[in-house]
Amino acid sequence: MTLNWQCIVIDCDDPQQLASWWATLLGWRLTHANDKEAVLEPAEGSPQDGVSPDILFVKVPEGSAGKNRIHLDLRPDDQAAEVARAEALGATRVDVGQQDDASWVVMADPAGNEFCILRAFTPEELATIGQGPLAT
Repeated sequence: MTLNWQCIVIDCDDPQQLASWWATLLGWRLTHANDKEAVLEPAEGSPQDGVSPDILFVKVPEGSAGKNRIHLDLRPDDQAAEVARAEALGATRVDVGQQDDASWVVMADPAGNEFCILRAFTPEELATIGQGPLAT
């Protein structure tokens, strides 16, 4: 039996609006949208195109009931710049109990879905990508 990862699903009340927000944050493209769902795919021709799973935004009637059980971790080249850019787009910082010295910043999108912006890889870590797991 074979399973392939197709997409990550995010429940929300306005799929097109939230998908557009994430498209701007990630630099991805909106490839399908209607009142019930919207799909984001990596930018055409990018290193992630055809590799990263799509993100599917699905309309649900109920709001979030608390802390997410799953979230996205995003790895930037410049953590401070990306946190500032996410905040300028409408993201907010969230305290989920992380330590003050955490190497990631927990944020929430405009619908309250949590995600993390991790620290950038060091040059040494970048040199070892593909040679084993890396710590966050």
